[in-house]
Amino acid sequence: MEIDLEKFKRIHFIGIGGISMSGLAHILLEEGHTITGSDIKNSHLIERLEKEGAKINIPHMAESVIGADLVVYTAAIHDDNVEYQKAKELGIPIIDRATLLGLIMKKYKFGVAVAGSHGKTTTTSLISVILDRTGYDPTVLVGGEIDAIGGNVRVGKSEYFVTEACEYTDSFLKFYPYIAVILNVDSDHLDYFKNIDNIKQSFRQFANLVPPDGFVVACKDDANTMHVIKGLEKNIVTYGINEESDWQAKDITYDEKGCAGFNVYYRGKFMGHFKLSIPGKHNIYNALASLAVTYLLGVDTEKAKEYIKEFKGTHRRFEVKGVVEGVTVVDDYAHHPAEIHATLEAAKNYPHKRIIAIFQPHTYSRTKALLFDFAESFDAADKIIITDIYAAREKDTGIVSSKDLVDLIFKRGKDVLYIKDFDSIVEYLKENTEEGDLVLTIGAGNIYEVGEKFLEENKK
Repeated sequence: MEIDLEKFKRIHFIGIGGISMSGLAHILLEEGHTITGSDIKNSHLIERLEKEGAKINIPHMAESVIGADLVVYTAAIHDDNVEYQKAKELGIPIIDRATLLGLIMKKYKFGVAVAGSHGKTTTTSLISVILDRTGYDPTVLVGGEIDAIGGNVRVGKSEYFVTEACEYTDSFLKFYPYIAVILNVDSDHLDYFKNIDNIKQSFRQFANLVPPDGFVVACKDDANTMHVIKGLEKNIVTYGINEESDWQAKDITYDEKGCAGFNVYYRGKFMGHFKLSIPGKHNIYNALASLAVTYLLGVDTEKAKEYIKEFKGTHRRFEVKGVVEGVTVVDDYAHHPAEIHATLEAAKNYPHKRIIAIFQPHTYSRTKALLFDFAESFDAADKIIITDIYAAREKDTGIVSSKDLVDLIFKRGKDVLYIKDFDSIVEYLKENTEEGDLVLTIGAGNIYEVGEKFLEENKK
């Protein structure tokens, strides 16, 4: 059905506390809509929306949707949800989160959609900060919180819109990008996609959404991405390190914190020496993608260089949580083998005596599908602790457990432990860490609580 958002005064969000849902609710509040919603638990994102005028119920209640003109639901909500069922019963139009995001994006002339299996949040954040600081006044929706824009959403008054574009359930095919960014294409979300070919096909459809005067920005070093855009009749801009690209980083060095310095060339022309304040080689790629996008939008490269250096990252992306008794605690959202590998490579260049990686696998389907890759991804760690799988939207059917992963890591000759509950992990860290150790909490669930508790209890 054709939906005109202007016609819906009151919009109700089922699962309003999610990082993207809360951001969309914020944008619509700013546009003058009445916003109501519900979730299973409170959070600072919900409290922020309530301060802005949203009415939110905890938990879900069928009567919450009565009087709504439109209902929006997130992927975690199933059709047996009481509010979803009530909306259907009352004949209220119902759309998913991605459809709403696409409808909002459609209003903007210059929509930037950042897709890829890894690096979306950091790259979206970098592009957003550069555009914000150079006066482009963008509207931004990002899957993490950035101090530089005061959270996960920013509402501007210009024709520029920047968002992450997730491939899960083909969400990004509902978007309207003027610039489509493809950072990389990897095997993931195999509870939805059949295989890597299926994933590549989806990314190609995404690239084809770009209008004739728009652009596809793609990583030349990623073979799957190059396969996706092969023969694509669009304006393509490439970036990379190893392969000759439109935007290329050369002469890379790392400082004592593992942050890169590198020379940038655009189609062979030297564009300057760039410096990052976030660690890891993977962030060079994220910076190059950001540079390519902002250059296309008219940003001066010298200005972009300044804000790339200033950028301190987003929450939960190699976020230094604190230091206690000489032990540094870092939290990272990595939940795919390639991301874990990149995070641990960055950690190797960071000051440390030992790297202690604490991992909470995210979803049973991902753990099962990528089990052997997960086992290999921890090779750079000195000690590994695995805790129970974070179910997220799934139920435990017994197909896989954390102990399966522990067994495989152990067979690789690594020092690995299975510890079920967070309190026991904290106690283990108290008794077994030494000055100079780098403790990494890794995963997309709530594993960050371990690092926070360890820091809090050791300060006493």
